[in-house]
Amino acid sequence: MILLTGAAGFIGSVMLQNLNTENQEDIVILDNFSSSIKNKNFANKKFQIQVERTELDTFLDKNKTKISFVLHIGARTDTTEFDSKVFDKLNVQPSKLLWNFCVEQQIPMIYASSAATYGMGEWGYADSHELIPKLKALNPYGESKHEFDCWVLKQSKTPPFWAGLKFFNVYGPNEYHKGRMASVIFHAFHQIKNNGKVKLFRSHNPDFMDGCQKRDFVYVKDVVNVISFLMKGKAPSGIYNLGSGKARTFNDLVNSIFSTLKLESSIEYIDTPLDIRDKYQYFTEAKMEKLIQAGYTNSFYSLEEGVNDYVSNYLLKNEFY
Repeated sequence: MILLTGAAGFIGSVMLQNLNTENQEDIVILDNFSSSIKNKNFANKKFQIQVERTELDTFLDKNKTKISFVLHIGARTDTTEFDSKVFDKLNVQPSKLLWNFCVEQQIPMIYASSAATYGMGEWGYADSHELIPKLKALNPYGESKHEFDCWVLKQSKTPPFWAGLKFFNVYGPNEYHKGRMASVIFHAFHQIKNNGKVKLFRSHNPDFMDGCQKRDFVYVKDVVNVISFLMKGKAPSGIYNLGSGKARTFNDLVNSIFSTLKLESSIEYIDTPLDIRDKYQYFTEAKMEKLIQAGYTNSFYSLEEGVNDYVSNYLLKNEFY
């Protein structure tokens, strides 16, 4: 039985569908199921048991011998929340609980970390274990992910296989519920549909022209394919980057949406809000050599390919994956 946390969320629900596609249905889904919008993400998908997030401890205690793999994708991801106690309760403590459970029962575990742990990129974007303790995240969300990464690397006892995945800018279907935290692609699409143009932050860095800030955008279908690869246990345990490996500009992203919609590009640049300006990332790019050396050979969607699939097959049709 696979335990999948965050199953009603964005990446978790896409992972659930991916497992079903691979004929896996013996799955326990765990999340906060109070949102009717989120619950559409797992409608019509196959699983055995649905468990509320608050019941995790009790469920683990009663099902010690039944769980064969833990996919810990669930987390509070709101970068505008600045109460660190919220992230300690919802991110750090459940992650430690699941890790210790997997150590005790000798169950493999994959968990979601984040590229937010890299902060301003002062130390680059290599997923070296030696580099990780030096990183400094920019907000409590990133700090919670960084805290757990550092804690994991200090553990003398580990699951038989484990992987922490530093997700970069993930986009794709099933993020309808995320509000402000949805991808730029999601928001840009709706701006185009409503107003015919997209607003992007103006550059306040002389090294970057407006709209030329770069991020590593990775399609969610690639993310779950990597997780499926790691579940096979042929890669070494460790913390891995999970991006496309290619930084692209916000202008590229928006122009791809206009191209898919067969519209002429129209972009307006607005000032970056003062409260986030000094913490704004102008460049992120995942170093992907470790994953490739571990044996992952699949190609990743290009930004244009991912945007076209997302817009054409999901956003325009209001479809779920």
